[in-house]
Amino acid sequence: MPVQRMITFTTDFGLTEHYVGVMKGVVYSINPAAQLVDITNAVQSFDILDGAIAIAQAYSYFPKDTVHVVVVDPGVGGQRRPIVVTAGQYVFVAPDNGVLSLVYEREERLSVRHITAEHYFRQPVSNTFHGRDVFAPVAAYLSKGVDAVKFGEEITDYVRFAAPKPKAAGAGSWKGVVLKTDKFGNLITNFTPADVPQRESCSRSWAAQVFWRFLPIRDRRPDWRARIAGPR
Repeated sequence: MPVQRMITFTTDFGLTEHYVGVMKGVVYSINPAAQLVDITNAVQSFDILDGAIAIAQAYSYFPKDTVHVVVVDPGVGGQRRPIVVTAGQYVFVAPDNGVLSLVYEREERLSVRHITAEHYFRQPVSNTFHGRDVFAPVAAYLSKGVDAVKFGEEITDYVRFAAPKPKAAGAGSWKGVVLKTDKFGNLITNFTPADVPQRESCSRSWAAQVFWRFLPIRDRRPDWRARIAGPR
């Protein structure tokens, strides 16, 4: 029985346009048995960092071998490459513009391939809608069990950015960065549990005992987000 993999979508295509629906139609035309899930299609337009945060927060909650399609692509039609990435237990299809950088940081086993096998594309390929003509069909074939090696050669010069790391700022104090604030007012930061030492004997959580000093990203390095997020 052929392999059937779930496909997710993380895009900046919005909630009122037809683009995501068209991508799903392309997938179903290739694999009618596909299972499709939207992680979010409300990434801020052209904001690579926002897309990187969204997929990094969500991808590991899906079943093994899920194909994650991530399309935040201000460089569509230009020189940026389409890539297929095998990272840990998951496969990603995305533009090579850094949108998978936070996934790269979390996974030790990575294989990144430049997608050059154009016979898997929907023809003709639009200069402005690679989500429909490149990423959706590649994801559909992956979901049917086509091996990632079939899509192109492995590369090592893929684009990635390094997010700032938390730093100790005194006894019981760490300095970090607020990457974004969600719609509920929750702060998404660059802290992970491993960044703050755990106290072995305490009655309350370490989070309640450690003073976290968050600085908005614009106050630390005014150009950092602009450099990785691409044109607005």
